[in-house]
Amino acid sequence: MKPMKIKDGVTKLGAVHFERRLFDSLIPLPAGTSYNAYLVEGSEKIALIDTVDPMKLDVLMEQLNDVPKIDYVVSNHSEQDHSGSIPFVLEKYPEAKVICTPKAKTFLMDLLHIPEDKIDTVEDDERISLGDKTLRFIHAPWVHWPETMFTYLEEDNIIFTCDFLGSHLATSELFAEDECLVYNSAKRYYAEIMMPFRNFIEKNIDKIKSLKIDYIAPSHGPVYNKPQFIFDAYNSWVYDEPKNIVVIPYVTMHGSVKAMVDYLTAVLSQKGVVVKPFDLTVTDLGELAMSLVDAATIVVGTPTVLAGAHPQVIYATYLANALKPKTKFLSIVGSYSWGGKTIDQLSSMITNLKVEVIPPVFIKGLPKEEDYKLLDELVDNIVKKHKEANIK
Repeated sequence: MKPMKIKDGVTKLGAVHFERRLFDSLIPLPAGTSYNAYLVEGSEKIALIDTVDPMKLDVLMEQLNDVPKIDYVVSNHSEQDHSGSIPFVLEKYPEAKVICTPKAKTFLMDLLHIPEDKIDTVEDDERISLGDKTLRFIHAPWVHWPETMFTYLEEDNIIFTCDFLGSHLATSELFAEDECLVYNSAKRYYAEIMMPFRNFIEKNIDKIKSLKIDYIAPSHGPVYNKPQFIFDAYNSWVYDEPKNIVVIPYVTMHGSVKAMVDYLTAVLSQKGVVVKPFDLTVTDLGELAMSLVDAATIVVGTPTVLAGAHPQVIYATYLANALKPKTKFLSIVGSYSWGGKTIDQLSSMITNLKVEVIPPVFIKGLPKEEDYKLLDELVDNIVKKHKEANIK
């Protein structure tokens, strides 16, 4: 990847990781990702904003070959895919100082062993002059770590947001030209990374809306040269009411749960409800997370394994609880042979979700005629709840 000019004195560096398919040993990356760093050259001083994952250190260091000095390395976020190459940048530029929030200082010392005397902390709304360019630092705690901040380049109306507003998308394009592609990747990123911090995001969106912003430069994915596009998307994901959607994550072992899920899907669809079933044995969990952004109801489907829910259903329930979507209703369907505590087990795992639990349908063996009637009652209950909540 070659450096890409955004404006005079502002260049996008970093690396595109086309082939990466898993992030944090957890998150699927079907479209790869990028690690963006930005060089800001003022008339007197030069700043590097964020770095790259050490896996792509060689790409960044080659881009810095012709940069004679760096005065500041700004760390907006201490996670290693952005900060991990800072020690190597400091080796090349020993006079440089790392700029970060007070809380980030400890993180950088612990995670990367950066010496304390190499770090200068900045307070919220503090500024540093590069001569004819000014960096303004805006603390943004819990978006998505407690130490994060944004950096605003005042003269050029560029905000560097690190993970916030980003997308796991490997692309050679500088700007977000294919908005459909970027929207999908940004929504996946929001669902997997940012959704648990929705309340903090509300505060920080409001915090930067008063700024004049011509470019949003995140540390994953392309730069937004039409900032309203991503602001509108986040406004929808964060503020809008959930939609007339039922998400059904499920596992079936011998066909009983699959029969129940298929029946629910068909009858709910006939009633005008959008249904998104996910067989957890083959599902990309990122797709499931994305579906939860808009879903009004979750119906968990599970067989009974050793008197409890299937392990993959337990994992999906844990995931939904951790992501804290706006979902309003939840129910459980499943099958057993001789008994168990599946409903109690799953019900105890949703403490983060502000949902009304609709009575589950848990049956013995393959569904019979009377069991399908119970599923009809569940469908009617879901449709009624959606109408009462004015969900469209």
